[in-house]
Amino acid sequence: MVNRTYISILLLTVFAGCSTSPSQPGQREQLHSDVQEAIGDFQRHDPTLRTYFERSAGYAVFPKVLKGAFGLGGAYGQGMVFEKGGLFLGYCDMKQATIGFSFGGEYFREIIFFRSGQDLRTFLEGNFVMSAQATATVVSVGAAAKVDYQDGMAVFVLADSGLMIDVSIGGQRFEFEPAPRLMN
Repeated sequence: MVNRTYISILLLTVFAGCSTSPSQPGQREQLHSDVQEAIGDFQRHDPTLRTYFERSAGYAVFPKVLKGAFGLGGAYGQGMVFEKGGLFLGYCDMKQATIGFSFGGEYFREIIFFRSGQDLRTFLEGNFVMSAQATATVVSVGAAAKVDYQDGMAVFVLADSGLMIDVSIGGQRFEFEPAPRLMN
């Protein structure tokens, strides 16, 4: 059985050079634009998601996650974190490692909603890991109305493009970097 140490080492090796926040102002503006577009796309595909935006303590939006695998797999995406009401808190990234029968590549979008302020604070503290048992709901009309929070989170995914055969185990690791105005 694959243990967390192996997955953590794989994550660190594969994504050591990836940065949590965009380094250039133009890249930050592009990420913000991509995040707003992703939110609009999620809400168009499933209008019931509005309830999560209104009631959740906060949410993290990953507008483009690239996933690829050939036995061992990995995924990476940058995103932004918001508090209830749309207040921008900072940047985040997601790194995923998997092992199993996997082949192909795909792009997808992901939103993680946090039920309470404590759930959001746990994410903001950094080094947040979502286990392989966590499930994401593929967005379709009315899907959000049938989903409840698990461990304080509700995760939604919207596929963009690609082809992936994936029967694997793994986990996602998240890091957070506060917005410059929030740093002390």
